[in-house]
Formats: sequence, structure tokens, C-alpha cells
Amino acid sequence: MDEIFGIPAPLLFGQLLLGLINGAFYAMLSLGLAVIFGLLNIVNLAHGALFMMGAFVAWMLLNYAGLGYWWAMLLSPVIVGLFGMALEKLFISRLYKLDHLYGLLLTFGLALVIEGVFRNYYGSSGLPYRIPDQLQGAWDLGFMFMPVYRGWVVIAALIFCLTTWLVIEKTRLGAYLRAATENAPLVQAFGVNVPRMVTLTYGGGVALAALAGVLAAPIYSVNPQMGTNLIIVVFAVVVIGGMGSILGAVLTGFTLGVVEGLTKVFWPEASATVIFVIMAIVLLARPAGLFGRA
Repeated sequence: MDEIFGIPAPLLFGQLLLGLINGAFYAMLSLGLAVIFGLLNIVNLAHGALFMMGAFVAWMLLNYAGLGYWWAMLLSPVIVGLFGMALEKLFISRLYKLDHLYGLLLTFGLALVIEGVFRNYYGSSGLPYRIPDQLQGAWDLGFMFMPVYRGWVVIAALIFCLTTWLVIEKTRLGAYLRAATENAPLVQAFGVNVPRMVTLTYGGGVALAALAGVLAAPIYSVNPQMGTNLIIVVFAVVVIGGMGSILGAVLTGFTLGVVEGLTKVFWPEASATVIFVIMAIVLLARPAGLFGRA
């Protein structure tokens, strides 16, 4: 199996793997965005900055506290999630009854402030983050060598996305969250503290972004612009999947990552725009997105 469709097999499978990895990050970030928009009705432009913050917290835990990758996977989402809850309480909660534009402008400003703080202290050059010893090396699949860590990223992203979907769609907590978006006073009448639930929901969406940042730290250099480079594509993924659709965010994220990777093989010139072309086509045919509700 030296060539497939005239393309060297190692190149094709390598780009497919790269597409799956990018798709994993698209899925996790768009999932957090979908949770926040679907349940809170806020377009969170600070999501990319909080993804970057998750990677930086992992780096700081390692270099300042001596806590490695596995501790970072546990602590970084908690730390960034608590920071996100503070943002929601102090700023975002004041905008729920206003037009979407106000939330969009506020979160855009917060993103600039967060990125500016990290750029001021750590500069714009990337900081290395070492792959943990347990995930180093590569698997011999016969047709290619797959780095263990990259395989772990795809598997971990699938697990986290599936778990989040199950919590939102199949549990009583998820039912309360969905009901609160439709009729918050009625849910509050049953004794549910809706403002606290909203704050925890925002913190959970932010924690997903931070977790993606920890997974990304060993692959990409940890730098203040790492979230900016992804967030525009992630918003396109959310729009294609359907704003607020949890399942749409996950499926579309992985699918478009693979499509982008294969485009780099068959038509490299279009790889930077293929996702936005797909978004335009989907919006023309189905404005609510593939899995969204009108």
C-alpha cells in the first residue's frame, strides 16, 4: 500500500492523523462554546483566550509548582473554570437581558485583556511543554507510525466530548439546565437556584476550553496567540453544526478537522479556506446549521 489515489500512503495517513488531532481541538472548543451559547445565550469570544490560559496554567504548574501533566489535567480546568465563574458573576451576568451584541463586545474585550496580560509577562514566543513519559514513543500501525501522545489526544477528546453530551442530554442536571433556558422562573419555583446553575454552566464550558489547552500544550508551543489562531475556525465549526447544538459541535468538529487535513493533501491551496466555504454553503442551505433548530 505505497500509494492511494496517487498520493503516498504515509503522507495521506499523516494528514489524516493531523486532521483528527485538529478536529479533536475543534470539537472540544466548539463543545464549550455550544454549551455556553445553548444554555446561557452568550456568544463567548473570550473562549480562545481561556483555552490559552488553560495551557499556561499547565505550564506554570510544571515550572513553578513542579506538578506535571496529569496534575495539570485535573487542576487547570478547575482553576480556569473558577476564573470563568468570577468573570460570569462580575461582568457577563449583567448582560443576559440585553442584545447579543453586548455580550459579544464584552467577551471580545475580555479576550484582549487576558491575552495582553500573558503577552506582557511571557512575551509572544512559544514556551515548550514536555510530553509526559507515559505518552512518549509511537505505535507501529503497519502503514504508519502514530505518536502515542497524538493518539491519546484524539481518544481523550472523544471521551470528554461524549461525557459532556451524556451529562447535558441524559441526566437530571442536564434537564434542569435545558429547562432553565426555556423558562427560568418556573425552574426557580421548583427550588432550583438558577443563577448559581448558570454560573456553574459557564464555568463548565470554560473548563472544557482549559482542558483542551492542557491537551494542546505539548503539541503546540504555549503562547498568548494560540487561542486566537483557533477560535475563528471554531466559531465556523459551531455555526456549521448549529449554534447551541452539543452533538452538532462534536460531530462537526471532528469531521471538519479530517476534511481540512485531507484538503491539504488533495488541494493544498484551499486548506485554509475550506471550512469557511463549507460554512457559507451550509448557511445558504440551512441557516440554523446542520444540527441546529430554526
